[in-house]
This record gives sequence, C-alpha cells and structure tokens, in this order.
Amino acid sequence: MDKVALITGITGQDGSYLAEFLLEQGYRVIGMTRRSSTVNFERIHAIQDSIELVSGDLLDQTSLISVIRETKPSEIYNLAAQSFVQTSFNQAVLTGETTALGVTRLLDAMREAAPEARYYQASSSEMFGKVQEVPQRESTPFYPRSPYGVAKVYGHWLTVNYRESYNLHASSGILFNHESPRRGLEFVTRKISYAAAMIKLGFAKELRLGNLDAQRDWGYAKDYVKAMWLMLQQDEPGDFVIATGDTHPVRDFARLAFEAVDLNYQDYVVVDERFMRPAEVDLLVGDPSRAENVLGWRRDLDFPGLVQMMVESDVKLIKRLHA
Repeated sequence: MDKVALITGITGQDGSYLAEFLLEQGYRVIGMTRRSSTVNFERIHAIQDSIELVSGDLLDQTSLISVIRETKPSEIYNLAAQSFVQTSFNQAVLTGETTALGVTRLLDAMREAAPEARYYQASSSEMFGKVQEVPQRESTPFYPRSPYGVAKVYGHWLTVNYRESYNLHASSGILFNHESPRRGLEFVTRKISYAAAMIKLGFAKELRLGNLDAQRDWGYAKDYVKAMWLMLQQDEPGDFVIATGDTHPVRDFARLAFEAVDLNYQDYVVVDERFMRPAEVDLLVGDPSRAENVLGWRRDLDFPGLVQMMVESDVKLIKRLHA
C-alpha cells in the first residue's frame, strides 16, 4: 500500500523539512495550502515538482473533509498555525481560530473521512510558559503565557481527547524551539543570524532585541521533523517532548552568531523595550528521555553548530541578494 502523507503548513520551516524527509522515505507527499495573496513557496521550491499541493483552510471544515476524502492520506501532519508568539497578542482571536479550533476541524474531518489514518499534532513548549518544573517533561503541568500558548494547549488536549474518545491514532509532539536557515525573519534566532551577516557585510549597523536573558532549549528543525515521523510509526499513539535538554539565553545565541563573523555582539546589540512580551516566558528546557527511549530519537546538530550554520547561510543569502 502506498504511503500517503498530508501536511498542513507545508510551506513553513517544519513542513518543508518534513516533506523532504518523507519523500526520501518513499511517501507520496501532499501539501495543503491556503488560497492567499502571499503564499510563499520559497522553502519548498526545490521539491515542488515532487509533491502535490491542494487547497484547504483550517478555518473551513468543508474544505478539510474534501481534501482528506480526495487524497486518502495514511498519515496527517498538522503543522499549520499562526505560530508567532508576539503576533498572538495582537491577533488573539485569529490565533485561536487557526491554532486551536483548526485542530478540532481537522480531527473531525479525519474522523469522518479517514479514521484509519495516523495524526500528528504540532504541540509546543510555549504550553509550559511559566514553568512548573525544570526540566519540562510530558507530565509537567501547562501554564501558557501567550494567546499562542493557550491555543496550543487547546489543540494538544483536544488531540488527547479525540484519541481516547474515538480511538484515533493521534499523537502530539511537544517540540521545544527548533531553528534552521529556513526560520522566518520575525523569529529571534533568524533575526540575530541575519543581522550578524548584514552587519558583517556592511548593510546594517545595529540589532535591536528584547529580553536577552530569556532561556530556550534550541535544536535543529531538520532533526525534529524525524521525531514527528517516528511517532506515527509506533503501534500506540502518545505524546512526546522533543528537545535537546540544554538551555541557553538569547545573549548566548547573539554572542555565537557575531563570533561566527568575527564580531563582538556587545558592539552592535541594543536592548529595545518594544520587543519585550507582555508576559515573558523565562526558562524553557525539555527532557527528551521518553522520545529517546521509546522512539530511538537523537538530535544530530548541537547548539554552536546550529548558530554557525544559520549565520553562514545568511551571509551567502545576503551576498546573493546584493550581487
């Protein structure tokens, strides 16, 4: 039987890496995209001829049912969301509609049109928010600190609920921060790597950031999408923390990024109140031992290697743009 994967959010960082990985595993890969004036296919440009794109929207139940009926997926990966924390404070209702209720619509559509399929829900370390224990594991209570985190908690518990109520093979990956050269420029890691490259090449003079002391557990997105796939290969569905187990403050990311281009971050980074969150998440660090023991998952790229890769990629990108 052909393995067919349906990915929502295929044009995002994780969606593009997951699509590439699944193609290597011999899957027929179908990506669901919204009809919008600004769909960006840049991240999937290299594989666009190898995948199929269908039109559907997490805000529209009918479109989801017809997509699932037509494509008959054996695996569904729900990676689509309004995923920028800062934006979620300004667009709280939209974040709830896509990131929370979108999960309900998709699981309902799957229950109706493909109940035998296996489902992956992209949960987030932002659900832990004001952390109740360190490190955070699958059993740690949630205390989200943003509308995005709250919406992710809803989607997470709904996935558990549908798994237990309707016997669906539905799993959640509680992924801690995972970055790559494909990260959007609005995210702090890519903002830093891009700025370091711009300053080195003489196209910028400073970098404005918010809280430099916020600590995160940062991994490489390409390593993390493999964990998503591993969850859906298990006989029993479940929830898994995917993390490195190490934590670093934002200032460490900045220091390493500027060191990668032989600069001192302190000469260029300016703390700007505008980039502070209304409610800050101070310390996130995950315990990946369940994923390591049950899934056999391991990360390959370490933190300094990740920062170096992102800066080098941005130096090349900016040289190309200014050529």
